[in-house]
Amino acid sequence: MSLNRSEKQVVIDEVSALAAKAQTLVMAEYRGITVAALTQLRVAARSQGVSLSVLKNTLARRAVAGTGFEAGIDQMTGPLIYGFSEDAVAAAKVVADFAKTNDKMVIRGGVYAGKSLDANGVKQLASIPSKEVLLAQLLGLMQSPISRTARVLAALAKQRGAAQPAEAEAPAEAQPA
Repeated sequence: MSLNRSEKQVVIDEVSALAAKAQTLVMAEYRGITVAALTQLRVAARSQGVSLSVLKNTLARRAVAGTGFEAGIDQMTGPLIYGFSEDAVAAAKVVADFAKTNDKMVIRGGVYAGKSLDANGVKQLASIPSKEVLLAQLLGLMQSPISRTARVLAALAKQRGAAQPAEAEAPAEAQPA
């Protein structure tokens, strides 16, 4: 069933709104994938904050025209599922993880920071740790010198604490009563 002009405009507006908030667009061919598998993919995507849509390519091209995702217009051919995410790596990670377990999902490409990515570029983007993991690693690196210094100071205090009672007992015994 084809959409009339106003319905097409609604779809274009929705996708344009997604593109305005998103940092990453991933496109993958979904030919031959069962509905149950696609449902699992959508559930995984939703939990990661990724919006997945099956769109007509002409509507997708119109929706991303004039945005940073315009670089990917030449990749918009064939039956594609479009994944938009506000997190830079979430869409790539969800689609790449699904493609590992389902050989019928073929990553076509994507767009990140206004630059077109091929399938390998999307896989490399997916291999980057998430924002939370990177922040945790950064915090660990920042805390490392401080915690080492604290451990060294604690060890020194322990050594001096153990040495002082022996020194304190010696003068007490040497004093005449």
